[in-house]
Amino acid sequence: MRSGQTTERMHQSVFLLAAGLTYAAILLRSALTNRDTANLAFVVEALLGFLALFLVEQWLSPRIDRYFHFYLLVQTTLVCLLFYNPDLKQFDYYSLLFGILGMQVMRQVNRASRIAWLVIFFILISYRFISLQGVLAALINVLLFGSVIIFLCAYSLSTRQAEVANEDLRKLMNQVQTANQQLETYSDTRRQLGIANERQRLRRELHDSVTQTIFSMTLTTQSALLLMDRDPTRVSGQLDRLNQLVEGALEEMHTLISELRPDHMAGIGLVAEFQKEVERRRISDGLAVSVQIDGEQTLSVQEDQALFHILQEALNNIIKHAQASQASFQIHLDDPMWIEAIDNGTGFSRVYPSGSSGLGIPGMHERANEINWDIKIQSAPGEGTRIHLKKNYQLETNCDG
Repeated sequence: MRSGQTTERMHQSVFLLAAGLTYAAILLRSALTNRDTANLAFVVEALLGFLALFLVEQWLSPRIDRYFHFYLLVQTTLVCLLFYNPDLKQFDYYSLLFGILGMQVMRQVNRASRIAWLVIFFILISYRFISLQGVLAALINVLLFGSVIIFLCAYSLSTRQAEVANEDLRKLMNQVQTANQQLETYSDTRRQLGIANERQRLRRELHDSVTQTIFSMTLTTQSALLLMDRDPTRVSGQLDRLNQLVEGALEEMHTLISELRPDHMAGIGLVAEFQKEVERRRISDGLAVSVQIDGEQTLSVQEDQALFHILQEALNNIIKHAQASQASFQIHLDDPMWIEAIDNGTGFSRVYPSGSSGLGIPGMHERANEINWDIKIQSAPGEGTRIHLKKNYQLETNCDG
């Protein structure tokens, strides 16, 4: 940004230098040509008036939008008083004042106005030369002085375009910086949201599994203490039950800890990891679980992890809440990809009963939305539960586009 501002100041300095040198040359030539004539005072006053207006324009035009065209009209009239003065025998070099005005035109107005003002300048120059010198001589002078004017105007236009390009680049850089800051903010928000969601999931898992197991251990321990006084022969059964609960709590903690590792599914994939999960879980004797796999398409790492957690949650609900005798999981990995989990358990109403937040159904929906999969859960009391997941190809295509 500092480089762009330095370039603009340099362009402005070169513009003022070119205009100043041209003006100084005209002023000196006028003083030498008219030093012994009565026209000297008029010429000097006119040129000083031109300089005063030029300097005022540098300050006033940026503050008053329509002042510049009025300024051009006044300056053109002033130049014509010099250029068309019949008492001035040498007048040709005053046409270069149109060059200074042309440089200003290139920097201040739009393309149509530039062309219009340049045409006006060349008409005024051509008419004066033709009326006094004839067509051939006039053509030579118009080409001579016109080439100088065109050169000055072209340079002024190129510097102005460079300034506009620098300004556009500066705006683009600001937009990129703003977008980068927004992206960083969004990334931080997503990361914090992900951490919050994972904490919420762990809270539900701990409440639904380990906490309940520990509560059962407490009841079993209290029961064993009571039986020690009343019926010592039944204490061993309670201790066996307590041992089973301890082993179950350890297994559940091991599962939760393994899920905290970011790479816990790396190189394994959804199918293999879920089959391991089914084998690892303590399935009750009265529950038969089947897993059917169709197709061999590969899922992304994000899909593997999210779908695994959804199926894990479904399996957890079947084991701990559904009171089902049969459960089936079908994973279809050919286009269109879909997954289905069905059990014949007690089911539930769409209005979840109090204390059932451990079912994790909102979490299932959140995970499915994150990977552009649709999820549909059908259940009713006494009719089991059906969970159907389907990849949303249309949404994925729109995101890629």
